[in-house]
This record gives sequence, C-alpha cells and structure tokens, in this order.
Amino acid sequence: MLRLSARVREVALLAAHCDDIAIGAGGTLINLAESVAGLRVRALVLCGGGSPRADEERAALTSFCPGAELEVTVLDLPDGRTPAHWESVKTAVARLRRDSEPDLVFAPQRGDAHQDHRLLAELAPTEFRDHLVLGYEVLKWETDTPQPTMFVPLSAEIARRKAELLVKHYPSQRDRDWFDEHAFLGLSRLRGVQCRAAHAEAFVIDKAAVVFGGL
Repeated sequence: MLRLSARVREVALLAAHCDDIAIGAGGTLINLAESVAGLRVRALVLCGGGSPRADEERAALTSFCPGAELEVTVLDLPDGRTPAHWESVKTAVARLRRDSEPDLVFAPQRGDAHQDHRLLAELAPTEFRDHLVLGYEVLKWETDTPQPTMFVPLSAEIARRKAELLVKHYPSQRDRDWFDEHAFLGLSRLRGVQCRAAHAEAFVIDKAAVVFGGL
C-alpha cells in the first residue's frame, strides 16, 4: 500500500444535514485538528438553520476540530427538498469557494441514495475544480454503501472518541435505530480491515493528480 503525505492547512466541509460531516469524516477531522496547529475549517450545511439541529452541529464540530479556527454556516433549506433549491445551493457552495482556499474538500459521495447528498456531491467539483474532493460515506438504512478508493486509518481510541461524540452531540438522532456507537464502530472496523488498520474512514475520489518531483 502506497502512503503519501501532504501539508494540510485548511479544509472545507460540505454537508446537506447536521451530523453528515461528523458521521462521514469525524475521525479524520480529529486527526487533522490534533496534528495541524492552527488548522482552518470552513463548514457549510444546507439544512437545519434556526433549529436545535444547528446548535448540535456547531457544538459537535467544535469537539471534532479541537483547537481549529472553525467557521460553521448552517442554512435553513428544507430537508429532502434541496434539489428544488438548486440555485440557492449552488450560490452557497460558490460563496464557500470564494471565501476559502482549502487544501482538502470533504463532501458527500456521488453514489449516496439521499437526493440532498447527491446534489452536493455533484456541485462540489464544479466549484472546487482544482482541489482534492473526498466523498465521505454517511451510514444510514439505505443500502448505498460505496466501494471506497481512499482510506484514512484511525486508531481504536480515535474511533471510540468519534462514536462517543456522535451520540453525545446529536441527541435529536438517538431515536433512529441505526444511530449508536456499535454501528459507527462496526463500519470503521470494516474499513480498517480493508486498509490493514484497527479502524478507518473511507472516501471516494472522482479524480486526483499526483506530482512526483518538481514541476
């Protein structure tokens, strides 16, 4: 397995719903924030603005990005109806691109069964054209689990922290039968097996350029 390293100073996070980012990339964010001093994090969430869900999201991302310079924007678009608000979503993503210069972009992956997620997956590379966009997976009841092409290994301790923080910071989701520590740890253990690690988070990459040596 080839291991590459890169300098990451700023990341952009795109999500349709509060908790998507933490479910899909929470462990990776903990690793980044704890290893990169002064990491800048810019997050855009389409749904949940003006509700307790937005408060949950801000508190959660603060915990998942300890010590980072964090900016979270939560819009109030209707859950499950964002494709009908294409122009508003496009404008918001374009604004995030204009106001940031990320080294990495996290967004939903194109094969996600939820229409709100798919819309963001399609729009992310149209604005972040020269960036590495990592498509994260959102655990849920649909059978849309992707075949990932990139893995971020996690220690058992980080995987446990992620699962605990998810349950702690999103009390509004605890009534969902899949939203528990066992489910999150089960998926991260599976992804760990696939990359010879204790645990991992997995991502889908549409396109990446690798440069060896100077240009």
